[in-house]
Amino acid sequence: MLTEDKGLIWNGMDLPEEILAHIFSFLPLQDKCNAFTVCKAWSNIMTHPSSWKDTEVRCESGTSVPDRYSALLPLVRNLKLRMCLTDPANRKTALWVLQQAVARGDGRMEGLSICCEGNTPLFYAGQDLQQGLVDILTNGSSLTVLDLKGVPFTLSDSFVRSVAMLCPALQSLYINNHSLVCGVNAETLKQVLKCCQSLSVLGVFQASLSQDVFKDLMFPERPALKKLELRCERSLKYTVPLCDQIWLELKLRHPRLWVELELDHTLPELHVPGVLQPSIPVRCLRLLTWTLLLDEVRIVRQSYANTLEVLELQTIPSPELNSELIALAKQCVKLQEVHCYCVVSQEVITAFFTNCPNLCRFTLKTHKEPHPWTSTKLKPERGSYLQDTLSGATEKTQCQQNK
Repeated sequence: MLTEDKGLIWNGMDLPEEILAHIFSFLPLQDKCNAFTVCKAWSNIMTHPSSWKDTEVRCESGTSVPDRYSALLPLVRNLKLRMCLTDPANRKTALWVLQQAVARGDGRMEGLSICCEGNTPLFYAGQDLQQGLVDILTNGSSLTVLDLKGVPFTLSDSFVRSVAMLCPALQSLYINNHSLVCGVNAETLKQVLKCCQSLSVLGVFQASLSQDVFKDLMFPERPALKKLELRCERSLKYTVPLCDQIWLELKLRHPRLWVELELDHTLPELHVPGVLQPSIPVRCLRLLTWTLLLDEVRIVRQSYANTLEVLELQTIPSPELNSELIALAKQCVKLQEVHCYCVVSQEVITAFFTNCPNLCRFTLKTHKEPHPWTSTKLKPERGSYLQDTLSGATEKTQCQQNK
């Protein structure tokens, strides 16, 4: 039965305001603004603090944050800020949003994620955003999560040190962004660990690590380290390699630790085997090198079979690669995702389906497709889907062979 209440049509059930506020909290800012104008009931609900707990704000050309909603930005607890760097006005708007949400929020904000989109202006190094963020955080911050993986410019030592001193409550810090080079040295990382005693999730360039940093991570008074995200790129050729023994000691100190490794295409090929130490508890591995990875795939199945759950490869197709992937599928049975961005044989697909019962998403192609390749998510009806996928792929392979 349909009833009307203050201009709002309820289809069969009258949801409490708290439930609707929770639902509205997942809307981006523009949709929140639209919800204000639907009816009086929604307008009242949108002033509920829960409606603003998780908010995404996009700063793009031609868009701005209405002044009437600026008073509600301090209610945001977790802010995801997306901006296009091309227009300086977007960066100015983004800093204004941060000022309203962070500085006027009386220390309420807990999580901040910044993601930059579009082409980065030539020679732009992000000094205005880095300095602006530091100036805003000077007013006091209770941030527990700071995610800067989405910024394209190099994060400086001084910026990271300032953030660590201004945000001592941080529990998760991601500074493993996709800049060309690593701008954070080991001494800065030691300062971060000293200032942020509750840090348990850390995303950094591997070039920022050292044996001294590992020793600090193993102090008895430090909380359990849960996750370590490492980006490996060209800067590693200027650092001292981390030996397997130091990884073994770290794993013994933090037995629940899991590591995500991303090897960039700028990492010299000779340095790849040195990164893949056998004692690293690797749960997610992304080999984005576009080089021959036969030896690396062999190392992966020999060292990470008991921990690996996600594998991504960007490499060159070959019969030898197919053989190594089949052997990997038989040993790394805990895999939940596998993405190979080169053509593989039908036998490879069959091996992963047969040996990895937890597989839920994959990118495995037997022929080239237009870019970008899309992944496939397995349906709950695993058996029938597997049968249809394999039979369909076999038919395509036979057709290609006949041609």
